[in-house]
Amino acid sequence: MLLNQIKAFSILTVMTMLLLIAGFALGGQTGLTIALAFTIFFNVISFWYSDTIVLKMYNAKPASYSEYETLNNYIKEISERAKIKKPKAYVINSQVPNAFATGRSEEKGVVAVTTGLLDNLDEREIKGVIAHEISHIKNKDTLISTVAVILAGAIAYVAMMARWAMIFKRGEQSSKGVYEVLALSIVAPIVATILRLFISRSREYLADETGAKIIKDPMALASALKKIEDYPYKFKEGNQAAASLFIINPFSSKYFFKLFSTHPPTHERVKRLRKISMSMQ
Repeated sequence: MLLNQIKAFSILTVMTMLLLIAGFALGGQTGLTIALAFTIFFNVISFWYSDTIVLKMYNAKPASYSEYETLNNYIKEISERAKIKKPKAYVINSQVPNAFATGRSEEKGVVAVTTGLLDNLDEREIKGVIAHEISHIKNKDTLISTVAVILAGAIAYVAMMARWAMIFKRGEQSSKGVYEVLALSIVAPIVATILRLFISRSREYLADETGAKIIKDPMALASALKKIEDYPYKFKEGNQAAASLFIINPFSSKYFFKLFSTHPPTHERVKRLRKISMSMQ
């Protein structure tokens, strides 16, 4: 687990460096300073307000004990097993079964589930999903993933500025300088996106493993993953930028290249969970 944390923070460091390099290529020392300010600003926003922003994106509502006693009891039971503070429970009014976790720390953790998840999965499967989401909070994935999304967006924005600057200042630059800025403006956002997706995939595998071990029932999550993926409907509303936060991409992804998928293949996740199950026997 420590190695995975090191890898994640190393990738975030590389993304930060890409942003700073893009800023320097765009405007020299001034551009570097602006890029650094961008990095600090977006990281502060993502640290303090990421949970509020994501919950509003999907119109998630607090799940009170009086209305969702069973859900709250599941979350309480599993968070105690994980040895973390009980996350707040939220519910999204959608028939599509899915769930995500958010919050900058264990103390501010939130687990949000759809009404479709509660209606279509059995108790064992729901607990498997909740264990996965609580693992994201325990492993600090919610903060890492959000920062990665923000950094990737900032790099794409700076790269766009670089392309426009190259167009308007073409006559003032050498051909070599123009080609360097052009190459950087194209390559940097692509690399940043791939790194962000790598973080998303690696954190999903880690949460699968951690959650399975918390409840000592890997196949419960495996069964839930297959049910969620095979559900015939997908989200029609919501921001696809936050798709990586869900346990399985809630939007249709059949037209996207596998390289740019926010989640690892479900069959591979099930295969790994089956191996964990066998090792527990």
